[in-house]
Amino acid sequence: METPNPLPNYEDAATFARVPDGFSRLWTPHRAVYIQGEAKPVSKAACDCPFCSAPSQTDESSLIVHRGEAAFVLMNLFPYNSGHLLICPYRHVAEYPELTDAERQEVGELTASAMRVLRAVAHPQGFNLGMNQGDVAGAGIAAHLHQHVVPRWAGDANFLPIIAQTKAVPQLLGEARQLLADAWEGHA
Repeated sequence: METPNPLPNYEDAATFARVPDGFSRLWTPHRAVYIQGEAKPVSKAACDCPFCSAPSQTDESSLIVHRGEAAFVLMNLFPYNSGHLLICPYRHVAEYPELTDAERQEVGELTASAMRVLRAVAHPQGFNLGMNQGDVAGAGIAAHLHQHVVPRWAGDANFLPIIAQTKAVPQLLGEARQLLADAWEGHA
């Protein structure tokens, strides 16, 4: 005898309808597909870390905007907004306390430089900065520390990603990378 499904309205996270429930929460289970690893970029590097393999590629192919001594800046392959940058140490470390003083200083300096360059090029009205430490904290690539620099504009958040499964990013990553890389020396 077949056991009845206790959740008759259950939907797979990858195909969930994305509608608010009775408590006014917006469910976005489609993001779980990325968090659980199905849509993450896979590298051919020995450690399978895209942040470890990026510096060995050309800036254009790896979307690197700037290379520092201990850390580098690259475009997020899955941007929350146009111009979404990541600051990564070259060394493969997972958490902030594992950084050396020099790495921590350069990550901070590159974050400030990224904000100045983005202000000059894209004129955002604000920023979200953050590091997600560990899988449970939402880190998409938890094994390699990275600082998010997300430019924000009034009205840039809307229901399009939830209702239409679409994120409006008005500029190609390669074009944005070139503009930011060209502006880096003059504004950083």
